Amino acid sequence: MLCSKSTASSAIKGTIQLGIGYTVGNLTSKPDRDVLMQDFYVVESVFLPSEGSNLTPAHHYPDFRFKTYAPLAFRYFRELFGIKPDDYLYSICSEPLIELSNPGASGSLFFVTSDDEFIIKTVQHKEAEFLQKLLPGYYMNLNQNPRTLLPKFYGLYCVQSGGINIRIVVMNNVLPRAMKMHFTYDLKGSTYKRRASRKEREKSNPTFKDLDFLQEMHEGLYFDSETYSALMKTLQRDCRVLESFKIMDYSLLLGIHVLDSIIKEKDGESSQNASDAKRHGGQKVLYSTAMESIQGPGKSGESVITEATNTMGGIPAKSHKGEKLLLFMGIIDILQSYRLMKKLEHSWKALVYDGDTVSVHRPSFYADRFLKFMSSRVFKKVQALKSSPSKRRCSSIVALKATSQEIVSAVSQDWKDEKHDMLTEGQSFSSLDEEVLSSRHRPDLVPSTPSLFEAASLATTISSSSLYVDEQYQRDGTLLYSSSKGLPSSSTFTLEDSAIYLTSEQSTLEMENDNASVLDVYLVSCQTVLLSFLNL
Repeated sequence: MLCSKSTASSAIKGTIQLGIGYTVGNLTSKPDRDVLMQDFYVVESVFLPSEGSNLTPAHHYPDFRFKTYAPLAFRYFRELFGIKPDDYLYSICSEPLIELSNPGASGSLFFVTSDDEFIIKTVQHKEAEFLQKLLPGYYMNLNQNPRTLLPKFYGLYCVQSGGINIRIVVMNNVLPRAMKMHFTYDLKGSTYKRRASRKEREKSNPTFKDLDFLQEMHEGLYFDSETYSALMKTLQRDCRVLESFKIMDYSLLLGIHVLDSIIKEKDGESSQNASDAKRHGGQKVLYSTAMESIQGPGKSGESVITEATNTMGGIPAKSHKGEKLLLFMGIIDILQSYRLMKKLEHSWKALVYDGDTVSVHRPSFYADRFLKFMSSRVFKKVQALKSSPSKRRCSSIVALKATSQEIVSAVSQDWKDEKHDMLTEGQSFSSLDEEVLSSRHRPDLVPSTPSLFEAASLATTISSSSLYVDEQYQRDGTLLYSSSKGLPSSSTFTLEDSAIYLTSEQSTLEMENDNASVLDVYLVSCQTVLLSFLNL
């Protein structure tokens, strides 16, 4: 059984560094090749005596055996994230590992490298076994999408010493120590007994839970539209992957750094001390920060951060109070599968209680509940304040009606004047033909358009169709007809000449159905009026 606390912490850290240094260095001599299925189940073992051997160095720790699981597969994972062997060895082996003072509820030990790149966590035997079985599917998922909030595993090892097995996994570091986390939450999407204990609250950096978040951040955390969409798409994709692997009981580890001047002044001393822990020589691991995990390295989210601020890859957000925040997050504890005992427990409780209310749930229900909680209670999208388009549409319709009424009244008056002149002066057929022939630039009998039409012609017309009117009318013994001398048999009354125009702003609006119906009815009525005047 795993009993890591019975072994001195310094001995654990020393043997881990020695073992990883030897195995990774020895792996560089093996040529690169494609990963095969059997590579996921390979276990290499080496014995490191304290006095040393022909292959291993001497050390001052007790004799131990070091096992490496799937070395070629994990080498591929490290290459996928841009981790060079020299950088991996330098981060882990160059300086002593730092033990974190806030271990998980499972009793696992956590170590972080001095450059803040990697987390080393002790895991139980069943978790290590499940991870090894998960590797082929994990390999496929990373090939399709390396940008994910799922844990990024870089190595799985086991230290055997004095009859004790200490299994460790190397992962990406979600919460950088160089950035002070003012609030840290472990969120599962459940509210049943999800409140930090009194003992946890007394710690210097406590990790709160779901009920604590709902109490302290009851309005949620706000993102711009693009960042919110990218974050939710990443969470949805990751949860579906976990559901396909029948994984449940995972959490979202959320660290919140407040970019408030008052808080920064209070934390000035601690920030100054933490500045020495920043990553040396820049970031080594690709897609490891929260922002890169959801958007990639080239995007920067909402511009709420000044250029002088080192965001450390955090996601910009705002609280309901308007405070500027940096969020660091990642999905953790994914090595809990829906095993036989979990299925039996859920099935038995479902017979007695409602199956959806018990504490143990099937992976699909767990994923849906997790996503619903994150999208509705934790993360929210900032709604941009815009002027109501309906008011602009209504005002556009009113302006359109007023303009069209002026057009119709002007046209009707011109037609009346022209008809009155024609009747009072007693024009004959021949004189009328001569007048028509002398007006070749005017294909219809409508007078030249007034200045109102000239101004309106600069806008976009709502219709390019023409209204053709038969020229043969007979009223009061007078026959109007077109001469056959080069004139068309029918004149064209074009809406473009006396048309109803919309402004370019109005033409780009998406009209709602009710406004569009009003516009169509009004245009038909206008055409009817024009036809009635033509019949006069």
